Amino acid sequence: MKIRRSAVLLALLVLLALVATACGSDSSSTANAKASSAPVTIRLGYFPNLTHAPALVGIQGGIFKKSFAKNVTLETSSFNAGGDVITALFSGSLDASFIGPGPSISGFQKSDGKALRIVSGSTSGGAYLVVKSEITTAADLKGKTISTPQLGNTQDVSLRAWLKSKGLSSDTSGGGDVHILPQDNSQTLTTFESGDIDGAWVPEPWATRMVKEGHGKILVDEKDLWPSGRYVTANVIVSTSFLNDHPDVVKQLIEGEMAAINFIRTNPAQAQSLAAQAIQAATGKPIAPALVVASFKNQTFTVDPIPASLVKDAKDAYAVGLISSPDVKGIYDLKILNEVLKSKGQAAIKG
Repeated sequence: MKIRRSAVLLALLVLLALVATACGSDSSSTANAKASSAPVTIRLGYFPNLTHAPALVGIQGGIFKKSFAKNVTLETSSFNAGGDVITALFSGSLDASFIGPGPSISGFQKSDGKALRIVSGSTSGGAYLVVKSEITTAADLKGKTISTPQLGNTQDVSLRAWLKSKGLSSDTSGGGDVHILPQDNSQTLTTFESGDIDGAWVPEPWATRMVKEGHGKILVDEKDLWPSGRYVTANVIVSTSFLNDHPDVVKQLIEGEMAAINFIRTNPAQAQSLAAQAIQAATGKPIAPALVVASFKNQTFTVDPIPASLVKDAKDAYAVGLISSPDVKGIYDLKILNEVLKSKGQAAIKG
């Protein structure tokens, strides 16, 4: 009887061990482990800016749609400012978005690090301080009005930090040595042409438009302020709840983004055409093909989120009083990105 009981117990232990081994030996990602055939909708945000070219090409070219499983529905929304994206994410009406590091940081901190994670990079470069032709140095900006897309957005932080490094003050109410006026990019071009502002720190294509249409000149190319000219202009954020519930869908989104970036590299002319079509579809206004070509040359599209530059962005935003702390620990979740990179034989990225 004791022998029989021992045999049964041994059999049970062996069975449990086999189950545990099977679970433990599964080298598939968390995304694969939680994959489901149940219907899922991912609501994706983006800006009709050329710094969001991977999103524009991915959406307009149907690349994202192809990357998603049959049970996944993609819904897209365009935004003009990062703050609006964060508001939509907080309200539960948006699941993921292409967005700059500035609002990514502020959204992360406003939610005590709970609401969002950066899961991928998107774009490096493509931001400039464009000014009137008579302005030649930082000192010439004293008493002038310079625009940014939104208070606390990525370019707003860059401008305020640069001014401070030059000994020029600014504040969030438009006062100081240099008056900073946050306004929509399309409005900025108009006010620059009319002479109501003296310049703006803006992303592409608005910088090139201010030069070509507004007859301005580039005073600062932001890449000159960063090691090797690499800094994050746009990355991809996902709500923490969506990331936890649907890691397989987030993986498909990253795979789609990588496919879009590869398409930009291998089919630049077609990619530029798709980006122009996407901007016209979102804004109702066409964009000159030559402007798209020029803007593409000023940027690098990459899934590397360049974390070191975001850390500095946070320190800069804190130094000029836009956020209450420079701490961004936990803002990155690059596990899925690194799984996709590994599957393609590429090196992992540290967050």
